[in-house]
Amino acid sequence: MKVIGRPVRWLSVIAASLALWLAVLSLGATSALAVGFDNRPSTENSLGLEVKSAILIEADSGQVLFEVNPDQALPIASMTKLMTEYLVLKEIKNGRLTWEEIVTVDPVAADTDPSESQIYLAAGDQHSVRDLYIAMAVGSANDATKALAIRVAGSIDAFLEKMNATAQELGLTSAHFTSVTGFEDTTVMSARDVVVLSRHILLEHPEFLEISSLQEYKFRERDAAPMINFNYMLGANKNNQFLQHLAYEGVDGMKTGFINAAGYNFTGTVKRGDIRYISVVMDTKNKDARFYETAKLYDYAFATFEKKTVLPPKSVVETLETVKIKKGKKKTVPVVTDKDITFMVKKGVEPKIEMKGYELLPESELVAPIAAGTKVGTVTYTYKDDATGKDLDYTVNLVTTEEAEKAGWFSLFFRAIGDFFSNLWNSIMDLF
Repeated sequence: MKVIGRPVRWLSVIAASLALWLAVLSLGATSALAVGFDNRPSTENSLGLEVKSAILIEADSGQVLFEVNPDQALPIASMTKLMTEYLVLKEIKNGRLTWEEIVTVDPVAADTDPSESQIYLAAGDQHSVRDLYIAMAVGSANDATKALAIRVAGSIDAFLEKMNATAQELGLTSAHFTSVTGFEDTTVMSARDVVVLSRHILLEHPEFLEISSLQEYKFRERDAAPMINFNYMLGANKNNQFLQHLAYEGVDGMKTGFINAAGYNFTGTVKRGDIRYISVVMDTKNKDARFYETAKLYDYAFATFEKKTVLPPKSVVETLETVKIKKGKKKTVPVVTDKDITFMVKKGVEPKIEMKGYELLPESELVAPIAAGTKVGTVTYTYKDDATGKDLDYTVNLVTTEEAEKAGWFSLFFRAIGDFFSNLWNSIMDLF
């Protein structure tokens, strides 16, 4: 009995130790997923988003449809690359860089810490701008990002200066870049500024979506497997059935991000029909949660809002049908708005807008001849947005509908005489 009893007791001890070890592992896995999320309480909001910050806008107008703590500057991790991507696209658009140009990898870019996301570039490697850009946008490769930054500005520090200067130009008041990749927790930006930057990318460089929508890309022929886009809402890893539940119809960008200080972040964009939304969620509790929270925003948007044109293009503005000009055959020229005013409104609601004011060019600039279609001023309308409770202002140009021809010298001569006597008479009448 003793011989049998001793192994039983040892087996019990071993089993208990194994159970304790598994429990610790489970707790560790849970903690790894949470990454301190419990220490960063999410902000209460009507959609129940478990985030520290979030924002949703309609891309064309920039109209904000939902927001949670949108103005707090927070670490943005690899969403930092949105600014790097924007600046590279700007260089290409300005002709200072081409997609086909071959970049020789600088030792600084190759010397990327093993803990960072990368494509494992070696100093002296040569790759096209396109390949490096895809590695940055799809694979979030820090070494490829540094290689492009150095090519554009000559050094990392010089590129950082461009990033911060561009942030000021775009009005991103919360942005502070200390890294071109976002690996440092001192690079911060608010959700509102991230979405503004993202909108600039899409409006100025729509070709960005051709790259951000790639689900995978093989960087080198010798690579055993392609890079997989970390944006699982694309349906990335299309051959991986375990990720399919994260895909969302119409999503084609933009950038994920993670470091411990930031939690899990995601800037996304989705288009269905003629409506495109851009969203940002910051500091979600795990990798997949950033996509679940984004899906909540998109579900809300598509179910709640519709586009409504409240003022068609070429509309005549009441009380501002014409604008006075000088030296024309006619003393006035008719004007209309140059484009439509369209808002996102709650479905079934008829929006009401009011003219807030107008501004005309100085008299010195309103001198004939003036061509048809010339901008002569602006008019601003305001709309009470039920979604946010804020007043939205929308400004459009006033343009001439016909040519304002210059009067001949004979007409101008007699007009001047008439104006002289008219002014003289008014001066005399003012005496009495």
